[in-house]
Amino acid sequence: MRGHGSNLAWAMISLSKPPFDPQAFLAKVEAGKTRTELRRRQIVFSQGDPADAVFSIRKGRIELKVLSPHGKEAIIAILGAGDFFGEGCLMDQPLRVATAAAATECTITRIEKSAMVAVLRDEPDFAALFLSHLLSRNIRLEEDLVDHLFNSSEKRLARVLLLLAGLGQDGKREAVIAKISQESLAEMIGTTRSRVSFFTNKFRKLGFVACNCGPSASTARCSSSSSTTDRQTTPAASPH
Repeated sequence: MRGHGSNLAWAMISLSKPPFDPQAFLAKVEAGKTRTELRRRQIVFSQGDPADAVFSIRKGRIELKVLSPHGKEAIIAILGAGDFFGEGCLMDQPLRVATAAAATECTITRIEKSAMVAVLRDEPDFAALFLSHLLSRNIRLEEDLVDHLFNSSEKRLARVLLLLAGLGQDGKREAVIAKISQESLAEMIGTTRSRVSFFTNKFRKLGFVACNCGPSASTARCSSSSSTTDRQTTPAASPH
């Protein structure tokens, strides 16, 4: 009887559902999911396109941009590996409110709306991962709003450079930012390219960044001292 009970217990363990791995789910190509390699500046979807899927970034960076009816363009977010985008479709958003494009070479996973709804319903671990993403994005949006309302364009630029570098995360005291144009930085902080050029040159002279500060694209290396200065000082004479 003891042997029979042991065999039954082993059979029950063998038939039990294996633990769900959110990262393995995102990496695996199956029904409802496709993986795509993107070249730099390749469009994922455009503002006004049907919203029918959620995307996960496996590698690289994605830029979200909006275009006003008067033709003014602004970058509202730059997302990196581990982030999701396009989640508005889960709240029955019929059309995309922004354009998503590759800021660097990227690998992304496209998850159809029905597949995303199913995994969120059936897999608590994945739902927790996705909720963490949504909360982080919400906190970042609140911080961005406060930044635009109360800080000078110089301090907004410093903050954006620190965020792009991920400085301070995992104990990093120095980090390299991938190539990004001064025009893109200007769109992100709501100023002109000439002001971005002026401020980046100022940061370089102060030793906060070491950069190739050309107008078409900049590669910057940020140090931890720039993080301290960004938190402690706001130049009173810096124009917006």
